[in-house]
Amino acid sequence: MKEMTEKEALLRLTTLCSQAEHCSSEMVDKMTRWGLAGDAIARNMEYLITKKFVDDERFATAFVADKIRYNKWGRRKVEQALWAKHIDEDIRRRVLDAVDDKEYMRVLEPLIRSKRKSTKAASAWELNNKLMRFALGRGFTADQIRRCLDGDVDDIEEADYD
Repeated sequence: MKEMTEKEALLRLTTLCSQAEHCSSEMVDKMTRWGLAGDAIARNMEYLITKKFVDDERFATAFVADKIRYNKWGRRKVEQALWAKHIDEDIRRRVLDAVDDKEYMRVLEPLIRSKRKSTKAASAWELNNKLMRFALGRGFTADQIRRCLDGDVDDIEEADYD
């Protein structure tokens, strides 16, 4: 791939950011792969941030909502994904704290119910262990999983994602 000029990169990045949310680390990674110099990357990032093409908090909010609703991830897995995208800890904490525990339970309960039907086990203890490992891998906390397995879910209605 031939190296891009600073203007070409900026045009391409503004187009990308207009189509979907992206975080600042993704933009920096792209410009680095395109062979832009450090000062050009800094100027382009300053433009993208001041013109609100890139906003890490807005990205994190959309990312968290999508990963919980569509990928059926729990808090821990979402938090790890945000860390991998180099989102600041204060933004991560603020966005994740804004998600109600009931939202995670709305996702977890049908997930466990569905997995229970397709899981083979010799005993209830073995089944619960398999379900626990499955849900832990999805990023849910042990407390949330235990409440769901014990049937101690207080009137969680199905989420409206229409």
